[in-house]
Amino acid sequence: MPRWSNSIWQTWRNEPLNSQRKWPLRAADPSVVGMHRSLRFVRAALWLATSVALSVCPDTRAQTTASTGGISLPTELRVQNSRWWPTKGDRPREEYVGATECAKCHAPKAANYKASAMAQASMHPSDSESLRKHDHLAFQLGPYSYQLVTDGEGSTLKLSTGTASLSGLLLWAFGVGHMGQTYIYELNGSVYESHLSFFAEPEALDITPGHSRSVPESLEDALGRRQESSEIQRCFGCHTTASTTKNQFDPSHAFSGVTCEACHGPGASHVAAIKSGTENAVELILNPGRLAPVDSVDFCGACHRTWQDVVGRGLTGIGVLNVRFAPYRLENSRCWKQQDARITCIACHDPHKPLTQGPGAYDSRCLQCHIERGAAKKKMEGHPGAACPVGTRNCVTCHMPKYEPPNLHSSFTDHWIRIVRPGRPYPN
Repeated sequence: MPRWSNSIWQTWRNEPLNSQRKWPLRAADPSVVGMHRSLRFVRAALWLATSVALSVCPDTRAQTTASTGGISLPTELRVQNSRWWPTKGDRPREEYVGATECAKCHAPKAANYKASAMAQASMHPSDSESLRKHDHLAFQLGPYSYQLVTDGEGSTLKLSTGTASLSGLLLWAFGVGHMGQTYIYELNGSVYESHLSFFAEPEALDITPGHSRSVPESLEDALGRRQESSEIQRCFGCHTTASTTKNQFDPSHAFSGVTCEACHGPGASHVAAIKSGTENAVELILNPGRLAPVDSVDFCGACHRTWQDVVGRGLTGIGVLNVRFAPYRLENSRCWKQQDARITCIACHDPHKPLTQGPGAYDSRCLQCHIERGAAKKKMEGHPGAACPVGTRNCVTCHMPKYEPPNLHSSFTDHWIRIVRPGRPYPN
């Protein structure tokens, strides 16, 4: 029995009754509840069978990813049983060639990608525009006075009370700074996440998401939160490239940001095959664009949280905070029930380009499935979605509203595509 079997059953036991529904369900109807529980049991059994097959079948393990029967999987399972998957860290450092080498053949994509948020998901403090523009930031929390000072020596987070002081030299900045930026530093041999982050909207410091907003009990707690090795490894796995190689965490040799090889896999063998004219060169690098719809969304969910990551970790009941988990929200949509490639993450977002901000830019994507009002009275072949009876443009402003989670100072688009009824609570 695979070691993750207990988490599988825990995940399915906690699944909300109306999650990933294929038809309207009413929890008050005992027959429907029983039917859904039966379906849930079948899906759990299918998932368990898939897990066993992935763990014992060499032919399956040799594939880039295995068929999952249209079921989202936890990232841990994906990482263990795929030749390559985001955050997988089993390959040696020498197999990575770096984005500069990739750009020699893919110059246009590489040039566009440099401006994307993923490319700037992490950086050294000296490269942070937010820190350069705001070289002296202050914050007060109870008796604790904070100063974030950037000068020629670097960026230092200083903390003091009337009788004591403590400081940490920042080693990494996570986040491009368009919304916010959180800092990593080392103190007494341990890695810490700063208690304060920079937020772009107020252009000021505030409590880092996930940290308590109450007054800390000690000076060390006030400066930041010590990271367990597994936790900080996950953070670096999504914000940097090659921070873990040969299953050993070594952020000192990581590439800043999410580079080409974070998603496509280490490229040394691919580059060598291209240079030598080997016919199978294309097979030596992963093209995520060829993944099946569920696999594709789970691929992005390795860092943005898959449906099963959210459900299995009990993150369905945290209110508006889970709006940040776009893959989970997307797969709750009625539009997702057919698992159509036209509604995956990459159907609307080109991962090689900066995020498109204008809502009207996404109308063409909606019309890939929905008929345009006035174009036809009935659904056309290949267009299963009806025409919107209310609007003809800016579809996402109504069907994918924005929410601002508490204390994050930024709004996030809700990818749970639906008809938003006035007065209805936020769906979890």
